[in-house]
Amino acid sequence: MAATHLAGPVLVIGTGLLGASIGLGLRQRGLEVRLSDPSPTAQGVAQDIGAGTIVAPGEKLSPQLVVVAAPPDVTAAVVSRALREHPGATVVDIASVKSSILAALRADPDLGPDQLRRYVGTHPMAGREKSGPAAARGELFTAMPWVVCAHPDADEQSVRTAAALGIDLGATISRMDALEHDTSVALVSHFPQVASSLIASRLLNAPSHALALAGNGLRDTTRIAASDPKLWIQILSHNAPQLVGILHGMREDLDRLIGTLEDPSAPGALLDLAELMGEGNAGQARIPGKHGAPPQAFGVVTVLVDDKPGQIARLLADVGTAGVNVEDLRMEHSAGHQVGMVEVSVVPGRRQELIDSLTNIGWKVVQ
Repeated sequence: MAATHLAGPVLVIGTGLLGASIGLGLRQRGLEVRLSDPSPTAQGVAQDIGAGTIVAPGEKLSPQLVVVAAPPDVTAAVVSRALREHPGATVVDIASVKSSILAALRADPDLGPDQLRRYVGTHPMAGREKSGPAAARGELFTAMPWVVCAHPDADEQSVRTAAALGIDLGATISRMDALEHDTSVALVSHFPQVASSLIASRLLNAPSHALALAGNGLRDTTRIAASDPKLWIQILSHNAPQLVGILHGMREDLDRLIGTLEDPSAPGALLDLAELMGEGNAGQARIPGKHGAPPQAFGVVTVLVDDKPGQIARLLADVGTAGVNVEDLRMEHSAGHQVGMVEVSVVPGRRQELIDSLTNIGWKVVQ
C-alpha cells in the first residue's frame, strides 16, 4: 500500500461523482473515510462501492480533514457548518469556483477569523460526463491538476493538509489565489463548455440525413455538451464576471467572421479568413502536450481495422512489438462499412518506421 500524507479520518460531505471518487481513492490507500450526504440513496451507493462508511445520526466525529463536495450554490453554507461543527479539522471544498465561495464565507456572521483560518479552497480538474456515485473511480484524479487556493489568512498547516489530499489521490498540485483560479478556469473549462453547448444546440432541428454525415470533428467539439445542466447553471452563474469578458471577445471574432463571409469576394476577405484560421492554429498549438510537457506535433499513422472483437488490442500489441510508443490514439468509424480508422500518434521520427512495420505484417495503412 502506498504511503500517505494524510493521517485521517476524513469526512466527505457530498457523495456524488467527485466526493465518492475521493472516498474510493483514500480508502484504497488505507485511510478511514466517513460519508455524509442529504440523499440517503447517494450515500448508500457510495458506501456500497467502498467509498467509506456512512456517519450515523448523532455520531460525534473528530476528523483531521473535512472535504465538502457539494454543489456551488450551497458550498459556502456547508463549509461554514463544517468549520463550526469540527473545530479541530481542516475544511476544504472542491467546487469549481472559488472567489464567490470565499466572499460568502468572509461575510458569514457565524464564522470568526480563527475558524476561517482552517478553510482552504481547492479544485480537482477532473471529472466525467457521467454523474453520481455509481460513476465514481478511485483513479479519477491520477496525474490530474489539483488547484489549492489558500486565502491570505489560511493556517499553514491547513494548507499543507489540503495539498496532502491531492497528493494522496495521485494528483499534481498547483497553487493559485481564488481570482487567478476563477479567471483561468473560465478560459480553459467554462468557456469550452459554453461553446460546446452552443454548437450542440444548433443540431436540435437538423435533419437526420445531415447528422448521419457527422464524423469525429462534430463529436469532439460537442462531447462535453452532454454534461449535467443543473451543475453548469451554478458554475456559470458563480463565475459570470470572469466568463463575460471572454464571451465578448468571441462575439467580436464572430462578428468579424460573419462580416467577412457575407461578402467573401470582397478585397481582403480571403486573407481575413486565413488570419482567423491561423489564429486558431496558433492558439491550439499552445495547449500543453503529453504529461504537461511543451506542445509537440506528432506523426499520425492511420490504420484500417475490421469491426471485430480484439482488433484494436492486436494493433496496439503490434505497435508495441515494433518498439514504437503510442503518444495518442483516436478512432473513427466508417459510415456504411464494418471498419474503423484508428489514428495512432507517434513521435514524427518513428512514423515511417511504424508504417513499414505494420504494412509488412498485413495491416492496411492509409497513406
